This record gives sequence, C-alpha cells and structure tokens, in this order.
Amino acid sequence: MSSRRWFHPSISGVEAEVLLLERGYDGSFLVRPSRSNPGDFTLSVRLNGEVTHIKIQNTGDCYDLYGGEKFATLSELVQFYMENQGQLKKRNQEVIELKYPLSCADPTTERWFHGQLSGKEAEQLILQKGKNGSFLVRESQSKPGDFVLSVRTDDKVTHVMIRCQAEKYDVGGGEQFDSLTQLIEHYKRNPMVETSGTVVHLKQPFNATRITVSNIHDRVTELQKENSSKAGFWEEFESLQQQESRHLFTRREGQKLDNRNKNRYKNILPFDHTRVKLKDVDEDVPGAEYINANYIQSEDGGKSYIATQGCLPSTMNDFWSMVWQENVRVIVMTTKEMERGKNKCAKYWPDDHQSKTYGAVCVNNMYESVTTDYILREFLVSKGSESPRKIYHYHFQAWPDHGVPSDPGCVLNFLYEVNTRQDIHAGPVVVHCSAGIGRTGTFIVIDMILDQIKKHGLDCEIDIQRTIQHVRSQRSGMVQTEAQYKFVYLAVQHYIQTLSQRLIEEQKSIQLGREYTNIRCANVMYDD
Repeated sequence: MSSRRWFHPSISGVEAEVLLLERGYDGSFLVRPSRSNPGDFTLSVRLNGEVTHIKIQNTGDCYDLYGGEKFATLSELVQFYMENQGQLKKRNQEVIELKYPLSCADPTTERWFHGQLSGKEAEQLILQKGKNGSFLVRESQSKPGDFVLSVRTDDKVTHVMIRCQAEKYDVGGGEQFDSLTQLIEHYKRNPMVETSGTVVHLKQPFNATRITVSNIHDRVTELQKENSSKAGFWEEFESLQQQESRHLFTRREGQKLDNRNKNRYKNILPFDHTRVKLKDVDEDVPGAEYINANYIQSEDGGKSYIATQGCLPSTMNDFWSMVWQENVRVIVMTTKEMERGKNKCAKYWPDDHQSKTYGAVCVNNMYESVTTDYILREFLVSKGSESPRKIYHYHFQAWPDHGVPSDPGCVLNFLYEVNTRQDIHAGPVVVHCSAGIGRTGTFIVIDMILDQIKKHGLDCEIDIQRTIQHVRSQRSGMVQTEAQYKFVYLAVQHYIQTLSQRLIEEQKSIQLGREYTNIRCANVMYDD
C-alpha cells in the first residue's frame, strides 16, 4: 500500500469514534490493537455518520475477519477491502466501504522520519543519495506500531528494529526512551555495534520530503525556521537541482536546424520522449510536426496537461493546430505579453468580438471578462467541416516575472475557476508562460497536489519534491526557482488551512457522543 498511517497503536474504541466523527467522512477508517483480545486488531469505520468496529483475528499464521479471506499481513487485509468494495457488509447487507484512511499523527516532527517507506525504498534512497552514516527512521511493515532505523554503513544499509511498548521506545530490549527523538539522539552519541562487529554510526539524518497533509503547517514552519542557515526550502530545492542531472533525456528534435527558430529560448527544448507531435502536417516539410511542448501526466494517471512555451509569431498556427488536435478546452496563460520591456508571448488570439484564422483553424473571440487577477476569454474555435468547440482562455495577470504572487489565495481561486471549466471528456489543459517551465511548472504541480488531496482527503501523504521531480522527468526545469518551490508549499498550506476550517464548521453541526454500539452479524465480528 502507498501508506500505512491508518494504524493507530495506542487508542481505545471511544477515542477512535471521536477521531472518526471529528476528522473523518463516511468511508473513513483506522485500525487499532484490540483491547478485549490482545494480539488481535480492530477495524473502525465511519458509516452513515456513525462508527462501526470490526474484529480482525491474528492467528499467528494469518489475519482474517474471523472467517473469510485470509492474509499474510494487516496491510494486505486492509488493501484487499479497500480495492474490493462490496466485500465487507453488515448483517442487513449494507456495504461497509473503506475509502479514506484516517492517518495517525507522526510520532515525531523530525525530518529523518519517513513514515511508510519500505526497506527496499530506504536502501535505494540512502545508497543513491546518502553517504556512510546517513540514517532515517521508518514504520515497520511487518510489525505495525514498531519502527525501523535504517543506516548506511560501509556502502550497505543496516536495518535496526525499534520497539514501541507502553509508549516507550527501545532497540533490542536495551535502554528505554520516551520518544523516538530521545532514542536517536542517544545513539548519535553512543554508536551501536552489530553482532558482526560493525559499528553503526548515526552521522547525518537523511531528511524526508514526504508529509501527511494535515501536518503541513509544522513542516512549513520548520522549513522557514531553517532558512537562515541555508537549510529548509533551500536545502530541498538544491537537492532537487542535483537530481535534475539524472534526467539525461534527449532533445534531438528541438536541436535540429529546421526547428531552431521555433524555440523561444535556444536551450529550453522539449524532451523527445514526451513531446507533442503535430499530426495533420505536410510530411514533405522538414520539422512540420515539431512544436516546443510536452505532455505532462500526474503520477496516478489522473490529470494530464500540455506544458508549452509562449507563442512566437511564427508558431501561432502550430499552437492552434495542437489545441485542436488534442481536443483542448482550457488554455492557461500565466505571463503578460510584455514584461520588463520584453516580449514574453506573441498575441495568439483575436481582439474581443473579432475572428482570425491561424492556418486551418478559425478562432472567434466571443466574450472577455476582466477580474482583479485574470482575464477570461471565451473562444469559439472551428476547423473545416468539423463541429466548432468552445475553448476557455484563462490569462492570469497577477504572477510577476522573476517572482511569485504575494498571496497564494489568488492562485487557488484562479485554479478553482480553471477546474470548473475542464470537461472530463476533454483533452489536456494547455499551460504556458514564456519559457513554459517556471510559472507553468509551479501551476501544474500545485494543481496536481490539490487534486491528490481532493481525492484522498486531509490524511493522505504528499511529497512536493517528488512530484516536481516526476514533472521534471517529462519537461526539463519545471518549477525553476527556490521562490517558486517555496510558493508551492505555501499555496498547498493555504488550501489545507481553508479546507480544514470549512470541515470544522461542518462538523460543528454533527452531534458527538453517540451511543457506543457493539453490532454483531453473521459474516464479520465487531469489537469493542
């Protein structure tokens, strides 16, 4: 599974109910140790505004719901019932849906804590990017509620189990500590010795960039606090810049002599493997299929975009050919035509209530409306005998060149408006600034992460650095500056704070303290 934060090692049934009613939605769930049958577990699920508790039996060989499907691990059991909706039912055949894992708070805010990372992923990370003495702490996959210390020693990774019992932490039955931080600080001063005789030194933390959404305020506070010592945002962004050199993808088409004059900036070229290819072209004309644009796909395969440069006078026909070919219905422009006395994008649309033809595509500007932050244009676009299409052109005006907006809220409001116009049957959203990497990348990454939160709720995990790295593997240099990197964090934080406040207001109308029920039925057993 992508996350095991649904496991809460030390809460009671009543506490589980309060959590699910205060923070959850119908379909929210968590897993906790059973109080009535030590060794077993309880699945607590919110259904129709109430909480149902289902017993999970641990036989020592497998996990099951007292009959039915058997699983090797708790994670596999939860994953099965999340992926196979309809398998879990109450006695009256009402389906119990596991939709939204309710995350347990991280046991520490230290950035060396990596949450749900697997052993294999930890090894890959530390061996690729760390050095001897680099360490991190992660959740144990085999023993929910325990943790693992992963350390690089002599070019291999050692994994040390950290037990958590009665809210105390220890390594192999040694000295106990009140927190993971205290344990780590102790062993930084007092190195451990493996049975083989190898000394395990904890020298430098390998910091995580992944975060539980509801904890973003703490992470932003910590990153801002560290900025004075060239850590924090700067450190994360510099790490991202170093990883950029790993993207050794070719850009041969953009470098060809026939295509050079189609690039606004001679060194900002599309990767060959993700570039958009124009189809309805004269194949006898060298480079006719070329446009400086890349397809950008989110990691979960959901949303798709086309990131492109601002039009040149010579590429406007190609731009509209691409828009038509890809069934684009929304265009987002995040630059002004002129900035600091320089042309940033050719005007590729007709004036209000005017029409203009670009190659084979006719664009009719039907309507323009001006707000404080953007201009919305509605185009009716046609090509030959095909049915005309309505295309929305969102021209954002509040994003300064070589900077970021002062208020993340204006970008979030703009994003909301943009997304209301995007039809699920339409093609990708076209996004461009001047070069098609800085503001364009920042817009796309923010939208991707907000989409993830909308799908999975405030208890999902996000990784802003990893998301940018994923986007950069499709178009070079996306999110170009540290200021833009920081702005992504601030925009996501602003969105989460606004959403959390709205949910709190909604929950005030829900009555808490419902009778704590213990329902039993034929196919599953319910726990207290």
